[in-house]
Amino acid sequence: MKRIVTLSAMALALCASFAASASDKCQAGPKDQWQPKEALEKKLGAEGIKVKRIKVEDGCYEVYGTDAKGKHIEQYYHPKTLDVVKPRG
Repeated sequence: MKRIVTLSAMALALCASFAASASDKCQAGPKDQWQPKEALEKKLGAEGIKVKRIKVEDGCYEVYGTDAKGKHIEQYYHPKTLDVVKPRG
């Protein structure tokens, strides 16, 4: 019986972990409070980043592009502050 309870608890913990990883990274609130994608593209252009695509992913702006040295970048930005969102881990 203890084994079943232990396995059930482990399965529940795994499900909770998966749900947390799928939640919003930025928790940025309503989209009407976000800065426009064009503002992020302008900011990154001033930093030497050539933006190929900006999309919304997990409540963040996800940017695909190249830096000034031509290196591919894929980075998340908070849509209200336009700050880089650090990866979890």
